[in-house]
Amino acid sequence: MATFLYKLGRSAFRRRRLVALLWVALLALAGVGAATAPAATSSSFSIPGTEAQKAFDLLEQRFPGGNADGATARVVFKAPEGQKMTDAANKAKVQDVVAELKSGSDEVASVADPYTAQAVSKDGSTAYVSVSYKVSGMELSDATREALQKTGHDAQGQGLTVEIGGDALQTMPETGAGEIVGVVIAGIVLVITFGSLVAAGLPLLTAIIGVGIGVSSITALANVLDLGSTTSTLAMMIGLAVGIDYALFIVSRYRAELAEGREREDAAGRAVGTAGSAVVFAGLTVVIALVGLAVVNIPMLTKMGFAAAGTVVIAVLIALTLIPALLGFAGAKVVGRKERKGLKKTDDEQAKPNMGTRWARFVIRRPIMVLLVGVLGLGAIALPAASLEMGLPDDGAKPASATERRAYDLLSDGFGPGFNGPLMVVVDGDKAAAESTVKKIEGLEGVVAVTPPTPNKAGDTSMITVIPKDRPSSVETETLVHDIRDTTGDDVLVTGATAMNVDFSQKMNDALVPYLALVVGLAFLLLMVVFRSILVPLKAALGFLLSVVAALGAVVAVFQWGWLGSLFGVEQTGPIMSMMPIFMVGVVFGLAMDYEVFLVTRMREAYVHGERPGETIVTGFRHSARVVTAAAVIMIAVFSGFIGMTDQMIKMIGFGLAVAVLFDAFVVRMAIVPAVLALLGHKAWWLPKWLDRALPNVDVEGEGLAAKDAEGPQDPERELVKV
Repeated sequence: MATFLYKLGRSAFRRRRLVALLWVALLALAGVGAATAPAATSSSFSIPGTEAQKAFDLLEQRFPGGNADGATARVVFKAPEGQKMTDAANKAKVQDVVAELKSGSDEVASVADPYTAQAVSKDGSTAYVSVSYKVSGMELSDATREALQKTGHDAQGQGLTVEIGGDALQTMPETGAGEIVGVVIAGIVLVITFGSLVAAGLPLLTAIIGVGIGVSSITALANVLDLGSTTSTLAMMIGLAVGIDYALFIVSRYRAELAEGREREDAAGRAVGTAGSAVVFAGLTVVIALVGLAVVNIPMLTKMGFAAAGTVVIAVLIALTLIPALLGFAGAKVVGRKERKGLKKTDDEQAKPNMGTRWARFVIRRPIMVLLVGVLGLGAIALPAASLEMGLPDDGAKPASATERRAYDLLSDGFGPGFNGPLMVVVDGDKAAAESTVKKIEGLEGVVAVTPPTPNKAGDTSMITVIPKDRPSSVETETLVHDIRDTTGDDVLVTGATAMNVDFSQKMNDALVPYLALVVGLAFLLLMVVFRSILVPLKAALGFLLSVVAALGAVVAVFQWGWLGSLFGVEQTGPIMSMMPIFMVGVVFGLAMDYEVFLVTRMREAYVHGERPGETIVTGFRHSARVVTAAAVIMIAVFSGFIGMTDQMIKMIGFGLAVAVLFDAFVVRMAIVPAVLALLGHKAWWLPKWLDRALPNVDVEGEGLAAKDAEGPQDPERELVKV
């Protein structure tokens, strides 16, 4: 592989104008496709095989036009001090709002008058209007949302306190600010790392081109492949991350080859042949992790995973072709001013210890101490993960400044917390079966109220609304959902947003172990091929699991227990987002294996070329530690940019990913990995002879390139490089 990539890098360098033109053409083609394609709608959210989904499907059949999965809103009114919502003046204002809502949009399916729907609190201080829509919250038009918000503002101006809750106001969080902050910090780190604006600009430029092609392609194909508006979010985040990383490693290796006195074309070929081999395998691990999301069997996640994997493939191809082409245009400006005076470094200059060298020698001298401190430290941070409770945050987790949160609080005060998450029970049977179901549910603990059954026209199906005692995201409400299902039999199905969240959490929980087994197992085989070792891939996988569990422990401590919650803007503690463990495994595993491959491949390269085990660790850190550190700092900065957002889910994702990269890059890869390799010595690179013969030799270390050097000038390929 190294020889093939060497030729590819040299060819891209030599034909740089053609290569650059092809990538610009691809970007333009994807951009035109995105601009001319119909606007993406929200892909329907479904969870195949769950009871909540079966209930939705049954409602669609038995209650045609009922819009079971349509968006809902609640306009909550609170009377001024000393007044009641049943007062004639206040009642008239509310009925005006009801009339406005009915005529405000064609997407409105129904509006319930609180005075006929018994939606006035016992003390008369609070009332709410329920609004149902024909489409989901993500598909509502901006005009419909604006009409809903305007109605609330008009009523509030008449002396009533009015707040709006429900998923009708749900929109995709704006992440542009976080991305811009991340890119700016990435640029600063790259300038510090390379000491050259040109070298720093290349990874940023190519990463943006890669993300542009990937996201534009997703937008262009959105309607054809039923990709929702959320699909590109993960692709953008991961594409930006790996795009910068991969370009960073190849540019860094190119500069190292120049420092050894190689011609520019030869240096570009060798950078792609060596660092490029690591990029290919690092990219494969990320692709495995993202495509593996299909194991969860939730269509939305599967599409997000495949879309992000496609963006990673584009990032790899750009790193292997466009980077060497741009290096050809950059000339000597790719190195700093000091290095330009004399590109070839003397042996003394190359042997001069840097920070990575000094740290590696410290670890080699005290491997047991470093290993114990790293493992015990991460183990202590991981302890809260044992108390992990999974669910989906409700409106109570939103900031106090949000109208959804204030509506949530008003309903809780006026009616009880359970009114924020009513359960919908669907009875597949006649009137007698529905009435029997009501009696059974009324006898369960944790139920505040049960509405009379609402039958369909045929009389063979009924809907029942159950109001829980506790808030939607509580453990008690989850228990109630299971109790209803256990008590009422197979012909009774529980659904609604709260039940859907319960089933979603269970689905994610059940998929976690198979997903881990698939991703870690395939990556283990891949790394065994790369490193020609059993123990090195095993150590890589175990170290990754340690860092992810520690990151989950930190997430639980902050978002579930509330430790340092005020520092990170946590408004209300609650369960951890259901997809958080799998999401962290998929994203962090890919990035962790990036760092593992880039750091340890250089050690393996030195070992194959004759260095002793301790010397290989020092060599690997001398050449790679600075660049791996820069890549990790960039990723931490990108993910940390999302912590400041108001949306609890985005805040949690940003915090979890930033902490996971911090632990994995600086504790596992920089401390535990060299400590374990120092203790293992030659055994780290042991591979049974029969397995060595069975595994394909991909030559990541560049042995073929070393042989090319040994052949000397008589090699025709070598002569071509020096033209």
